[in-house]
Amino acid sequence: MALIEREKKRDKLVAKYAKKHAELKAISTDAKRTDEERAAARLGLQMLPRNANPTRQRNRCAITGRPRGTFAQFGLARAKIREMAFAGEIPGMVKASW
Repeated sequence: MALIEREKKRDKLVAKYAKKHAELKAISTDAKRTDEERAAARLGLQMLPRNANPTRQRNRCAITGRPRGTFAQFGLARAKIREMAFAGEIPGMVKASW
């Protein structure tokens, strides 16, 4: 699906620019730097590709690619977690009963 491929493309861009993004971000938030240095760092951040920003990434299910209802602990959508738990494929997870 196109949306999943777009997300993979974003992942690659974030990984490619991660070091540079972190350095510029640290400079721009450092109060000990001069205003000119901080402004230059902010400008540098703006010059990076838009999809290189980690906040643009979306958590998706590793199996189905579903964007909503994804548990970060497992990297799976809620429906897949339920299916796998009932099938006994997730170690230590059992159906609740009280």
